[in-house]
Amino acid sequence: MQRLAIGIDIGGTNVSYGLVTEDGLVKLKESFPIKEFEEVHSFVDYLSTRINHSLKGLNREDFKLIGVGIGAPNGNYYKGTIEFAPNLKWKGIIPLADLLREKICVPTYLTNDANAAAMGEKIYGGAKNMRDFFMVTLGTGLGSGFFANGQLILGHDGFAGELGHAIVDPNGRQCGCGRKGCLETYASATGIVKTVIESLEKTQEPSVLRKFTIEEITSEKIYKAALENDLIALRAFDFTAKILGLMLANTVAITSPEAIFLFGGLANAGDLIFKPTKAYMEDYLLVIYKNKVEIKPSSLPENDAAILGAAALVWHENPI
Repeated sequence: MQRLAIGIDIGGTNVSYGLVTEDGLVKLKESFPIKEFEEVHSFVDYLSTRINHSLKGLNREDFKLIGVGIGAPNGNYYKGTIEFAPNLKWKGIIPLADLLREKICVPTYLTNDANAAAMGEKIYGGAKNMRDFFMVTLGTGLGSGFFANGQLILGHDGFAGELGHAIVDPNGRQCGCGRKGCLETYASATGIVKTVIESLEKTQEPSVLRKFTIEEITSEKIYKAALENDLIALRAFDFTAKILGLMLANTVAITSPEAIFLFGGLANAGDLIFKPTKAYMEDYLLVIYKNKVEIKPSSLPENDAAILGAAALVWHENPI
């Protein structure tokens, strides 16, 4: 009988989940938007219904469901809670692992979504043979997960590694966390949109992006504009890379990783984000770290890193 885990990735925009084997095969994957769920109990009801429907499509005699792993913003591994997530509508402390466990009736584990992505990269991806690396997820916000000496860094309270909320400008952009100038307000899909909007409002410079309303501008449209050599779009990528490169250089001085993995929507821009980020990081690095740290794309398919990492929580807790 095959052992299966469910890996769930909760993002600021969408929720994805998959049925995962121990060797990293995602047998089934589903996703749906999260914005319509104003209240967490309705979300749990809907998610559990979807999962149970997915399981009915499999022969129960062929597999055993071992547990559920969840990667979520501001997820606390120790408590199974989401706590004060700025990019989710649910405020305060949400005991999501307990709520879902009551519906699915199997052990349920939860951690930070970027920690889950990093765990997926470690077990199934490009970091398989690395002991020291970190992953940065460039989505609606900016998340990060750190491995040092082969162990995921959680901290005493479960919240270690929040690079997205390192402040780059105390008088900068308002962040959803309530403070100003956090890295994720600049280096994320949301951040690059803000950068472009600011440029469009402050100048009269021609841009293909002016044909869109402010509400219609997305990071994908900025990417396409940059491919057309639109100067506002190109400068937005350079500005984003400069801030990200600076913060990565600062972080290298603390963790001395072998590699940094970039994952998520903005990372899909390829050389537009990777090349300038690497160049700026090298400029800012202390000499003892120069030319030692690679910046690499995740080797796992889009969305699968977090799903696989979340599922890996189950295998960690339930070894053979």
